[in-house]
Amino acid sequence: MTSSFSEHRQSDQIITLDASRTAVLVIDMINDFCTAGGAMMLPGADVLYPPQNAVMRAAREVGVPVVHIQDKHRHGMKCDREFLKRTPHCMEGEWGSAIVDELEQKPQDHYVTKRRFSGFFNTDLDLTLKDLGVDTLVVMGVVTNICVRSTVHDAFFLGYRVVVVEDGVAATGPREQASSLYDIATHFGVVSRSDSVIQSLKQGSELRLVECK
Repeated sequence: MTSSFSEHRQSDQIITLDASRTAVLVIDMINDFCTAGGAMMLPGADVLYPPQNAVMRAAREVGVPVVHIQDKHRHGMKCDREFLKRTPHCMEGEWGSAIVDELEQKPQDHYVTKRRFSGFFNTDLDLTLKDLGVDTLVVMGVVTNICVRSTVHDAFFLGYRVVVVEDGVAATGPREQASSLYDIATHFGVVSRSDSVIQSLKQGSELRLVECK
């Protein structure tokens, strides 16, 4: 039987998280996507809050920066590319683009505004991470198959090591979640769980990788 394209891969290397070179990215945990009444609410996004908060707490304890990435769109634009395909959402200055109350934020956290799916496209995220001395990213947020995936792709292209937290991301459906995590694990980074990420951040232990199918 002929093997699949994605099976032609190198063996996963042993990966540990060096707190001095790691940042946590939290993508689009905002009202329009996560809260009842939001313009494009993702049902079940609330289950992400506990693991995300736990990872952020652990990160801050060991000096790892937390970067919140927020989708925000300006009023009055003639051609917002996202609105060609999607319902208008996350308007700048409105409730919908604000980070959900359930997510713990601290004064030392960093914030990046994006206007397209990827957190890197035409933003200062790459510059911010370089100024922080970071080469490894722990990624959480919504949605896995759109903004998370786009950001992960660009992170890989820019030379970052990427760890996606399986229980810290959610897609538009089970099929999209499984497919996106599989593609990330086989082409762009690794997938682990919040408890393993926390242990690695605190103790430098090896990440336990999730087998994505």
